[in-house]
Amino acid sequence: MGSLTEKVAIVTGSSDGIGRAIAERLAQDGAKIVVNYGKSADKAKQVVVGIEEKGGKAVAIQADMSKVGDVGRLVKDTVRIFGRLNILVNNAGMFMYKPLVETTEEEFDRMFALNTKGPYFALQEAAKIIQEGGRIVNISTDGTHIGFAGATAYLGSKGALEQFTKGLAHELAPKGITVNTVSPGYTDTAMLPADPTFRQIGEQASPLKRLGIPKDIADVVAFVVSEEARWLTGQNIHAGGGVVM
Repeated sequence: MGSLTEKVAIVTGSSDGIGRAIAERLAQDGAKIVVNYGKSADKAKQVVVGIEEKGGKAVAIQADMSKVGDVGRLVKDTVRIFGRLNILVNNAGMFMYKPLVETTEEEFDRMFALNTKGPYFALQEAAKIIQEGGRIVNISTDGTHIGFAGATAYLGSKGALEQFTKGLAHELAPKGITVNTVSPGYTDTAMLPADPTFRQIGEQASPLKRLGIPKDIADVVAFVVSEEARWLTGQNIHAGGGVVM
């Protein structure tokens, strides 16, 4: 029995990458997992099967996290299936590497719908029902503190998410619910630009001289949602391998 036994966790965007690693890590600690996906049904099912093969409990629920209606349904379905919600990890998101002067209104709206609007209303729905002593984690990026050219829309969408953390930490504190941000640095996932130069920059930016991997981030999130992290709220934990900010 792990430290999260009998806890119920939603991990948005968890069919692949960092989200998948988080879902698998929390399941390892005993949590019942809602594997959320937008389009990758087969990948989500693979995550569920993998968790169940190791003795855990999980279910895949489709919901487009850029659509408020889907967000509400995801939370309601979680309660219908598992009876409660203890942990929300807002991980679903997209990255776009494009200069500001080339970014279209449509691209901007799509970015903010998934990275900002969806998570905001997921926070709203979770805040209504999350159990006392619950945990909320928003996944942002070290990029909001480092700053780099070609990602202004992305950085802006994640910067807003970090502010949601600060405000909601105060709102939910009376119920003993903690709200924190975890900000990965350069992490080797499908979202990372394939450009070898970009990857090399990421490797050199860390004193450890490598890119992060999803498990690096998942282990940090596992701590943040644990009982041991009860005194940690309203914070931005930088999980970037020491990337200079």
